[in-house]
Amino acid sequence: MRPPASRTKFALLLCVHFFFFSFLSPRIAANPRPPSPMTRQSSAQLPPSTQIPPLVASTSDQAKTEQYTLSHDKYEKAVAYSRAGYTLYFLSYILGGIFLFLILRLGIAARLRDIAESASQIRWVQGVVFVPSLLLLVDVLDLPVRLYWHQLSLHYDQSVQGWGSWFWDWTKEEIVGIVIGIVLVLILFAVMRYSPRRWWLLSWLPLVFVLLVLTVIWPVVIEPLFNKFEPLSHQHPGLVASIEKLTKRAGVPVPPERMFLELASKKTNAINAYVTGIGASKRVVVWDTLIQKTSNDETLFVVGHELGHYALGHVVKGFLAGAAALLVALYLLFRGLYWALDRWDHEWKISGAEDWASLAVLLLLLQVLLFFSSPAINWFSRAQEHAADVYGLEVTHGLIPNSSEVAARAFQALGELDLSDPNPPPFITFWLYSHPPVAERLVFAHTYDPWSKGQKPKYVQ
Repeated sequence: MRPPASRTKFALLLCVHFFFFSFLSPRIAANPRPPSPMTRQSSAQLPPSTQIPPLVASTSDQAKTEQYTLSHDKYEKAVAYSRAGYTLYFLSYILGGIFLFLILRLGIAARLRDIAESASQIRWVQGVVFVPSLLLLVDVLDLPVRLYWHQLSLHYDQSVQGWGSWFWDWTKEEIVGIVIGIVLVLILFAVMRYSPRRWWLLSWLPLVFVLLVLTVIWPVVIEPLFNKFEPLSHQHPGLVASIEKLTKRAGVPVPPERMFLELASKKTNAINAYVTGIGASKRVVVWDTLIQKTSNDETLFVVGHELGHYALGHVVKGFLAGAAALLVALYLLFRGLYWALDRWDHEWKISGAEDWASLAVLLLLLQVLLFFSSPAINWFSRAQEHAADVYGLEVTHGLIPNSSEVAARAFQALGELDLSDPNPPPFITFWLYSHPPVAERLVFAHTYDPWSKGQKPKYVQ
């Protein structure tokens, strides 16, 4: 589950979101409070939210797990927790837009620009002064929402991370985001000064290159700043051997040295696994909580899902789709920036597009663009996640006894442990869910059976 992260950095790194939302972030988690991975919940074959689902004992005691069900207590908690997350998601966008508008309207962006220009006559030095000032200001304004979200996670026993550790992670996040922001903004404004009318096109390839580098180094350089990793073979050699059987069947070369255990239990009670990186940094990561709280076969199904992302080329496809989306976004920003400055440049004290203060305008436009593009981005992600579900079912068929039931129990465990919403509104699913709802996925695990129908599997022959 992911909290309502700083909208400034998400706006500034819109292309990162387009490219790597499903690749830099954990791909398998349970709750779609502002965006999260694997188990996006739905109302499929579930009682309406006004009813109470049946009490359920441990899923391992059931002959079949055909529906996503929760005990009365967990049902109430899941609904309350999810609804709070949905509210914070939209609230964070609204507040982010208001903050950026006020920074422009009150002349704060212009004042920060004046400070940067008085610090040096050298253009890039001005950027190094201005960009962190603006980004940090907006992130500090956004901090109360982040704090409240963490408090909710603690209250509902999703997080076990203390406040000191949380603030240290937030500080590191700010440093990383600001460094990346400086690089991207300096490139963008240098191209903007060189070609005021075609900067949206000329900056595209340099930005794509920077983001490609980020994708490669992210698992190796950035993720270890926030979490501890160790080779999966150190504590779970048997699991590694089982995963190798899956990789051989899938024809996906994932050597044991690229299988990692993330010691997530130090910060969360949630369960998770994901694929990340590209090229030499590509890897499968399994959270220790997943191994602790699910059976070995259920963990293997989750890994099979992840192998689907490798085998089906989702990283490359996502990158190419992101590159195309970035080009469209840059053009829309180009048109929106000049439209806004034609109307309010005097009021905002901005002399032109190349003025450092115009970055606040770009961030505001990006905020709007990211918000309204979220359904399309999440639709693309849901399609990939469904394909990976199909792949996971196919690659484990015959290798894991009763593999469809194992997959269903894995979805049940993901939803139950992560307090996934048992009955999210269709609009929320459409707008927020980057993964299909868990109830739909659980039902699909039981209904997808091409073998008994004499049909060929879609991916794994």
